[in-house]
Amino acid sequence: MFNLNKALTVVKRELRDKLLSKTFVIMTLLLPIFMFGILGFQTFLLTQESDEGTSIELIAEDGKVLDNIQKVFQERTFIQNGYYKVNYFQKDSSSLQSYLEEKREDLLSDKLTAIIFVPSSALANKNVEYYSKNPNNRTVFDKLRDMINNALVETYFEDKNFSQEEIEFAGMRVGFNTFRVSTDKDVEEEGVGNLIASFLFTFLLYFSLIFLGTMMMRAVVEEKTSKIVEVLLSSCSSNDLMTGKILGTGITGLMQMFIWLLPVIMLITTSVFTLPADFNLKLDMGMIVYFLINYFIGLMTFLGLFASVGAIFDNDQDAQSGIWPIMMLIMIPFFIAITSQNNPDSALIKISSFVPFSSIIVMPARMTLVEVPLWELLVAIVINIATFFGIFMLAGKIYRVGILRTGKKPSWAEVVKWFKYQY
Repeated sequence: MFNLNKALTVVKRELRDKLLSKTFVIMTLLLPIFMFGILGFQTFLLTQESDEGTSIELIAEDGKVLDNIQKVFQERTFIQNGYYKVNYFQKDSSSLQSYLEEKREDLLSDKLTAIIFVPSSALANKNVEYYSKNPNNRTVFDKLRDMINNALVETYFEDKNFSQEEIEFAGMRVGFNTFRVSTDKDVEEEGVGNLIASFLFTFLLYFSLIFLGTMMMRAVVEEKTSKIVEVLLSSCSSNDLMTGKILGTGITGLMQMFIWLLPVIMLITTSVFTLPADFNLKLDMGMIVYFLINYFIGLMTFLGLFASVGAIFDNDQDAQSGIWPIMMLIMIPFFIAITSQNNPDSALIKISSFVPFSSIIVMPARMTLVEVPLWELLVAIVINIATFFGIFMLAGKIYRVGILRTGKKPSWAEVVKWFKYQY
């Protein structure tokens, strides 16, 4: 029989042990620093192109194309100052192979970065050929693609009596200024703020579920191996103990997540901080509250799974090998949520935001990027609550049998039989 008072006693013990622990304080303070450090390091890496001294031989089959490419290239500063060294040649496709053989040693020894061949057919299909030891050099592609395109456009329209301005316009890329249309707000221009918030929410969920889940699993294994659990079970049932541990750790995690979100809450509720116009963060407190409720339900669901794995095994090493199925339930939704930044309204993202376990991570990312109807948010919450009770019931059966079991490591088939035990 479940006893609420005994479960609450366990909750108080868990809160006292975890909230005052060095691990909780250090992780609560260090994670934001770690995240900003990661973002800063990634930004630093993106600015380090390391392509100075790139040596290119640009070969065109058509003389006019070659002249226009040379003209466009010479207008660029990084060509003028020698950051990129480019030599220009005119050759037909029949002599290209023999020329490549001549230059093979230079390409392999990095004396020559690449040979770019622009055939006459490029005026019809814009396909050019890139020969290099490293054919996946995106830095070079990104720098030269538009320049070659402009030269091809200019050549294509040269004999068609267009002005220089019209030719330049034809070669320009289309720029998208995006605006969000929502049901209860005016049309507003979209910035990158919600993309960053989506990544932030996804990462926080991923990290917290794994961190607190692993902590729960190790605590259960430790109590089992040190026989402390036998003392605890002398004063309460296994259901009281597991409920108290899950609730205590869940409340700890909720408080930790709230602390991590405080900077975001201050951004959207006060005017103390002024964000750049491009950032344009569109969140409200309703979304933060939904995120915290969703997180609390999801955390308790996964804590039940991690606690049951801890109860099955006698040592940390065996338990680590047993949590991989649970890790997959976190990692796969994490990657789906990251993918949602490309198209949050795709069928995959919509379906994933209602699938048990996946919904916990994918729905917050989706609602940050697009307006999600209220009924969909409520359905996702109902699904997550139903998943929690289902997992809690199954985890309780495993925990009840496994927590006092010692000796030989049980097989998974044996664990399945534990579900059928009657108490």
